[in-house]
Amino acid sequence: MKRIAVLGSTGSIGRAALEVIRHLGPAYRVCALSANSSWELLAEQVREFRPKRVVIGDERHAEAMRRRIVERGGRRGVPAILLGREGLEEVAASSEADIVLLAVMGAAGLPAALAAVNAGKTLAIANKEPLVMAGDLLMRLARKTGARILPVDSEHSGVMQAMRSGAWKEVRRIVITASGGPFYKLPPEKIRNATKAQALAHPTWKMGDKITIDSATMMNKALEIIEAKWLFDLRPDQIEVVIHPQSIVHAIVEFCDGAMVAQVSVPDMKVPIQFALTYPERLDGVANSIDLAATSALTFIAPDDEKFPALKLGYQAARQGGTMGAVLSAANEVAVAAFLKDRLHFGGIVDTVSRVMASHRPARRPTLNDIFEADRWAREEAEKVIIQSCSVV
Repeated sequence: MKRIAVLGSTGSIGRAALEVIRHLGPAYRVCALSANSSWELLAEQVREFRPKRVVIGDERHAEAMRRRIVERGGRRGVPAILLGREGLEEVAASSEADIVLLAVMGAAGLPAALAAVNAGKTLAIANKEPLVMAGDLLMRLARKTGARILPVDSEHSGVMQAMRSGAWKEVRRIVITASGGPFYKLPPEKIRNATKAQALAHPTWKMGDKITIDSATMMNKALEIIEAKWLFDLRPDQIEVVIHPQSIVHAIVEFCDGAMVAQVSVPDMKVPIQFALTYPERLDGVANSIDLAATSALTFIAPDDEKFPALKLGYQAARQGGTMGAVLSAANEVAVAAFLKDRLHFGGIVDTVSRVMASHRPARRPTLNDIFEADRWAREEAEKVIIQSCSVV
């Protein structure tokens, strides 16, 4: 039996993970769940999956959740209720979990990621920030403890699957695909002035607001470039991004002999989630198959740097390393939040990140404290830029 802690269980990835676990049956058991503030949905998940532990980020909801669980399942159905960051770290390091599936949005997931890796767990990582902020630290720690870090996002899962066709030393380059979001056909000036409704209208994937905006700016690919560098021990010039609007080819690995191996599946996060949970085996899946005969064409387009300047920032952070990834990630979180609150126009998101990065001198071999300090500084600096910028609405 594999015992799984699903951290961030009320978000889109967490809900999909629970659907996969439900499909896989009794050989896969949920031992812990967590949410930040969606306590009502978390209580329903507790009633179904009966975890031993549950973490609620906002402690104001803890008592209401406990009462709801008692109402629906009786006092014997109440798990241990833990709070906040400390609760996430405790669950991630607990001997009760074999796999920690981390889908906690933003920098808040980094301490739990470190706790899981330090405890030698299998970390199935869905959120980008821990590897972007502290990829060097996480990968070095994993080599020391024997922990396994498995990507859950579709592109890096695709790379991992395609890489099984050869040895690491045989890899020439990898290609990660981007849907292009809602804007890849628009001219740059229209993209810069896009509305919130336009930016949130993703043509392929159903995701939370933050990651949907990241897809529209292609900052998600900038973050994925940094992730890929650490996950697969690659140089930035071995990582390429192409726009693929059909979103069924998630990644391609080119080997030294010119052979290219692609991972192809429906655009459904349950596919990479299940592969991370069952790894290294494959089991019958819950996602649909692709009807290749009904697929009229597969399109691959080089991204336009003028339309999507975020990609240059991703390559810059990957080349410079150190704390620059943490700065990029933190500044982007602040800028996206400002855009969603109508404090910043769409083009101002990447402008803000660029200005913050230009003011930063990265620490080359950062400690965890250095990374958190860079994150704190970048958030403050981004807020200053937003206030001072002519981009403020």
